Amino acid sequence: MSTATPRLILGCPLWAEPAWCGALYSSGADADRRLHEYGQVFGAVEGNTTFYALPERDTVRRWAELLPADFHFCAKLPREISHADVLDPQHPLLTRFFHTMAPLEQRLGPVWLQLPARFGPAQLPQLATFLQALPEGGRYAVEVRHPDFFRKDDNERRLNRMLFERGMERIMFDSRGLFASPDQDPASLDARRRKPRLPVHALALADRPTVRFIAGMDNQQSLRWLAPWLDKCRQWLEEGRSPILFMHTPDNRLAPELARLFHQQLAERLPSLDPLPAWPGEEEQRQAPRQVGLF
Repeated sequence: MSTATPRLILGCPLWAEPAWCGALYSSGADADRRLHEYGQVFGAVEGNTTFYALPERDTVRRWAELLPADFHFCAKLPREISHADVLDPQHPLLTRFFHTMAPLEQRLGPVWLQLPARFGPAQLPQLATFLQALPEGGRYAVEVRHPDFFRKDDNERRLNRMLFERGMERIMFDSRGLFASPDQDPASLDARRRKPRLPVHALALADRPTVRFIAGMDNQQSLRWLAPWLDKCRQWLEEGRSPILFMHTPDNRLAPELARLFHQQLAERLPSLDPLPAWPGEEEQRQAPRQVGLF
């Protein structure tokens, strides 16, 4: 386990969200400014962009300049690798991925391998070969969606053992809040159509247990489903681990606020928890000069 000081690492599924301007972000913040201000508040982000297309290396270099040294950019391996018929450790895009993301240096990771629902226990030998070929010294996490990995049987134990022996995390995906939500707005309906609905198995295989929490549109209602993670995060922190939690909402407008609410509740149970930094947009509003009436 890492000797670094344990800390709670909170994040959202993206940073380039214009709707957060004036609250999380200062008003009128451009894309670079948003990433910089995001990194001042949160400690991680889901790098979904790399799942669909790799950015230019110069773009990644600029990201590194905008982010603090202890940030966690959890980039997904490209779908051409993770969702191919065979998980190929010699895929040419794999080398290109690590070359492209190298400017992030220690900010890169855990790198995510998100496997499709069809990838089941029969493919575990493929997974073992693939993981063995990944660059040494990196941080990695694997997300599985095949139901046979959620039965607490030998198949699941084989998967967990494989990851544990390599110091890799198994990403926990908790969509209970989304599917319990009564909301019928287009964003909620689309999220329920796209997101998997699987049992939640809370486990830490290395020093950065990673949770993706998918909520509904009511943050107060979502806190009910987040409640079990409060005790689990406190346990992990007391064990010397640094849990990473990503907060999703159907259109993600409410994701930063949900992360802040979770942090507030955890701080009530764990007074030693580091405070969450102030939001640049809210600080801007507080510091803005107030207009004085003429009469």
